[in-house]
Amino acid sequence: MRLHVLVAVSLVIPVTGSADDKADAIADALSAAWPGMAENATVVDWEGNVLREGSNGFTCMPTPPSLEGKAPMCMDSEWMEWADAWANKKDFAADVLGISYMLAGDGGASNIDPYAEGPTDDNEWIREGAHLMILAPAELLDGFPTDPDNGGPYVMWAGTPYAHLMVPVGSRD
Repeated sequence: MRLHVLVAVSLVIPVTGSADDKADAIADALSAAWPGMAENATVVDWEGNVLREGSNGFTCMPTPPSLEGKAPMCMDSEWMEWADAWANKKDFAADVLGISYMLAGDGGASNIDPYAEGPTDDNEWIREGAHLMILAPAELLDGFPTDPDNGGPYVMWAGTPYAHLMVPVGSRD
């Protein structure tokens, strides 16, 4: 299933040249995590090849090859299930907490449309700096704002099966 998820996600996420070799890909992928987690995380590329085995339940991926800027991520198993659902446009409902790290920031996404491919006048495009993403049962997200400029955590993709809490931990570029 892991390979299926990674291949499916790589087909949906727009992909600019990035890591040319294994060492660069691993370094980029691990830049998404804090050092204690990066130490024992599995690293895979966007074709699903395991670049480094890990033991802590997190899977890190480098920036997609054709994405501008940096956007590596490290996800737990709940996020891997979420990624499969998102990539394949399947329903998803978190029943436990899930954590994903993007401490190197991201290349940008719509705050309201899970499938937007670029900024428009009305899709609330946001390019976030270092952040965590937290999956939680929908009722736990209800009390959080959806405004990414509120000065704290916010719900991205509210009202969709892919809603999650964005927790900024660094400044935006």
